[in-house]
Amino acid sequence: MIALNNAHILVVDDEIHIVELVKFNLEKEGFQVSVAYDGLSALKMVKEARPDLVILDIMLPNLDGLEVCRRLKQDGEFSNIPIIMLTAKGEEIDTVLGLEMGADDYIKKPFSPREMVARVKARLRARWILEGEKALGRKTLVFKDLIVIPDKHEAFIGDRKLDLTPKEFELLRLLAASQGKVFTRELLLEKVWGYEFTGDTRTVDVHIRHLRQKMGENSSSPQYIETVRGVGYKFREKS
Repeated sequence: MIALNNAHILVVDDEIHIVELVKFNLEKEGFQVSVAYDGLSALKMVKEARPDLVILDIMLPNLDGLEVCRRLKQDGEFSNIPIIMLTAKGEEIDTVLGLEMGADDYIKKPFSPREMVARVKARLRARWILEGEKALGRKTLVFKDLIVIPDKHEAFIGDRKLDLTPKEFELLRLLAASQGKVFTRELLLEKVWGYEFTGDTRTVDVHIRHLRQKMGENSSSPQYIETVRGVGYKFREKS
């Protein structure tokens, strides 16, 4: 594992002033930076330079950023490279499509250079947490920027460690390990609390609410845990 400030970042955008702004601020933090101005060049540079992270604009000549993202994430050789999409203000549909293609994060233009650098560092740390655990032979559950490490009873959003109670962690582990499967409240009580638990199903709702809060989850538009009305809960399936 290389040091954070020696990481290699590929910046892809057809606007020269954006490229120079991003490059300047990343190099100021000690990162190595390569640049590309169109989609086909970006794919070529990923294969040649093997960057640790890609900052990728959506609107690119020759091949747009969404297609570049899709190809990289479907290629097992490069699928673990974090991709941060750059989106113009108001491109909500493109943002959603980017995340569905496998992008790890997105930043809306105009953006704060300080925020951009912070996002890059968070994504790199998250990648290295994941690779470190895999190198130790520990099983990990990964969904977008969520990492769950069952053996250590730890979970991260990006590089932020979640402060979970044992029951909250077990709920998260159980749901994340069965993406798309709907769990009734009664079944969650049985699996997490045990047969002899005398509480009612509101216990599950309270713990799910606390878990969502700690994950920064909005229950009205969840990224992770969905409510199945009248039944229970499920973890969203990967797109």
